[in-house]
Amino acid sequence: MYHGIINVYKEAGFTSFDVVAKLRGILKQKKIGHTGTLDPDAVGVLPVCLGCGTKLCDLLTDKEKEYEAAFRLGITTDTQDVSGKVLAKKAVTATEAELTGVIYSFSGDYYQLPPMYSAIKINGKRLYESARAGQEVERPARRVEIKGIDILSLDLPEARIRVRCSKGTYIRTLCHDIGEKLGCGAVMTYLKRIRSGDFTVEDAYTLDQLAGLAAEDRIQEVIRDIDTMFLHLPMIAVPEEQHSLLQNGNRIPVRRLIWPAQDGMAEADAEAEVRVYSHDGQFYGIYRYEKAHKSFRPVKMFLC
Repeated sequence: MYHGIINVYKEAGFTSFDVVAKLRGILKQKKIGHTGTLDPDAVGVLPVCLGCGTKLCDLLTDKEKEYEAAFRLGITTDTQDVSGKVLAKKAVTATEAELTGVIYSFSGDYYQLPPMYSAIKINGKRLYESARAGQEVERPARRVEIKGIDILSLDLPEARIRVRCSKGTYIRTLCHDIGEKLGCGAVMTYLKRIRSGDFTVEDAYTLDQLAGLAAEDRIQEVIRDIDTMFLHLPMIAVPEEQHSLLQNGNRIPVRRLIWPAQDGMAEADAEAEVRVYSHDGQFYGIYRYEKAHKSFRPVKMFLC
């Protein structure tokens, strides 16, 4: 079984679940999970976790995202993108200067109403299930953060933007909200995720490329190790004679740890988190120091 993370380039026409299903066939293993849904028409970065790495799914879903998107003013659909049913068409009277001002006005925090065609659960039911049944469900607006927004091109009634945002941000809803603020409506026509956390589109692999690598028995070359997600944390190792503490998920007293000199960490700070390895270099998980006990306790273990 493979363990780690693959940076998949999701192509148009596939759902995120389709990607997982196809990878299960390519890698011949069931334990696979994705780290954030992309709409079927969207393309781009979709980190996929394998084996023990599936414990990273929630952590990676929370990471900052970056997108390139295009939208057209004057049209509103039920899905907020061009795949949906047209609800209204309006004349576009906004100037490029007005559109520019509205786009930049969304920088920072704002409360976004999740679209009905989304995987969010309300009362145990996915919103898209209610939408397909013709039902409108009351749902709370959620605070999201647009950390950066750039205009790539303007050619009224169309525009292209690049957006850096927090988790949970719907770019098609952002496009919709831009149109609403201008009074003419807008619909997203294109979406590409170019970054998810540390994973970038330049380093992503299509399903066909991954199938080819698997056929050549080279798939391990593109699987990132689990511990690479935590390289910002200091590392420590547990001596061989204390391996049972590590194996059983027990607290580990500081005096029983090996502190690699290259990390420059001579002693543990209160609440410091570290990545912990066995004496032979196997990554076990993330531990946190508790000063009162002068020991580290496990926070997240990556054993299968």
